[in-house]
Amino acid sequence: MSRYEPVIGLEVHAQLLTNTKAFCSCSTSFGGEPNTQVCPTCLGLPGALPVLNARAVQLAVRAALALGCKLRPHSRFARKNYFYPDLPKGYQISQFDEPFSEGGELMIELETEQMKRVRITRVHMEEDAGKSFHDRGDDSIVDLNRSGVALIEIVGEPDLRSGVEAAEYLRTLREILIFIGVNDGNLEEGSFRCDANVSIRPSGEETLGTRVEIKNINSFKFVQKAIEHEVLRQEAVLESGGRIVHETRGWDDKAGTTFPLRSKESAQDYRYFPEPDLPPLVLDEAFIAQVSASMPELPRDKRTRFVSEYAITSYAAQVLTQHPRVAAFFEETTTLHGDGVKVANFVQSEVLRDVETKGLTATIPIAPKQLTELLNLVDGGKISGKQAKEIYAKVKGTTRLPSEIVKELGMEQVSDVGAIEAVVQRIVDANPKQAESLKGGKIGLMGFFVGQTMKEMGGAANPAVVNAAIKKVLGL
Repeated sequence: MSRYEPVIGLEVHAQLLTNTKAFCSCSTSFGGEPNTQVCPTCLGLPGALPVLNARAVQLAVRAALALGCKLRPHSRFARKNYFYPDLPKGYQISQFDEPFSEGGELMIELETEQMKRVRITRVHMEEDAGKSFHDRGDDSIVDLNRSGVALIEIVGEPDLRSGVEAAEYLRTLREILIFIGVNDGNLEEGSFRCDANVSIRPSGEETLGTRVEIKNINSFKFVQKAIEHEVLRQEAVLESGGRIVHETRGWDDKAGTTFPLRSKESAQDYRYFPEPDLPPLVLDEAFIAQVSASMPELPRDKRTRFVSEYAITSYAAQVLTQHPRVAAFFEETTTLHGDGVKVANFVQSEVLRDVETKGLTATIPIAPKQLTELLNLVDGGKISGKQAKEIYAKVKGTTRLPSEIVKELGMEQVSDVGAIEAVVQRIVDANPKQAESLKGGKIGLMGFFVGQTMKEMGGAANPAVVNAAIKKVLGL
């Protein structure tokens, strides 16, 4: 048991879902050839002036509202000055002392199923830097395609106490931003990444320790591991009589260690001053009302509604709201079919294993209309639940209707009571000892007669009708 308490705050950078950059009309599409999506403005060439992207402002405000932040009617952009090869202007346009929003919160669910409130210091807008590549043999290159891409930075208070809590905070935040259409949540492409501020202090103390910033971690697993390693490293330093250095560190996922990058800068080091080429950002009441009215349903609210409106379990609602496209598919199918429980059960047991997601996109192998017809065939007694799974396997990835497959394969379930009773009578006559034993109370033999009946009818008999026929023939 450690005598130290970790204190963790996260700074999350989320790329806004705009087609063009924050201050110019260059494309934000991922994967272009290096330095092909640039212009004088995002390259910082003399005389090029920035123009604020209106869509970026709408999405930023939407995120702030979703996190319960208070919006400032007037805010300003500032120049954050520092030198780095992937920062062509020598400064980054960001917000500093006058951000457009402050003071929100995020509720996360702990392993104990309790909820924890994590305070949000601010959400502010800024532009991204370029990216340096050092894996091109003896050469390094700087790709400025990402330079000027619109971001929001979500600065959290130091309310987290473990790597597990930090990972859950990121999952919850990413989920919200995806569901409200602000960010695609793509960690691999760097559109959702975070810096972790980590310090430790003796348990029970209120004074914060010296913090270390771990930069640009783009995996929930790595965030947890990096924080856990850094906490142990800082404990070892203090226990050996050393002191923690206020610095910026990187994370080496192969070695499983953090490593020093540079001494940590302070706000004074960045020499912030108001951006002279951009006017103040004004958010009037009409604009805020418009953004608020267009706000999609938050994932936690959607889960609550699914439970109350469709009578599914909380667990099912959690599973079905892991991705907005899956949630929409479930809801559309339920609207067509009418029974949310049956739809939820089939989606969870069969469909989800074939769903592929990447960012905001999801490939679902069956359409709501197809799944509705499939479930209706089961409801009408025309096919069994087992047959429904077989038909789903043949329908998925195609535009064919389940009814076509049923007719083509002759799979329609027999529900003719007279025909089934006649088959049962023949089987009872052929197995008198088993029949007498079943009538005598050996209920396990019911399965024998059901199996024999289904075998003789090629598996096409309605199981419910078969059971009723056996009981009638034997007088049970």
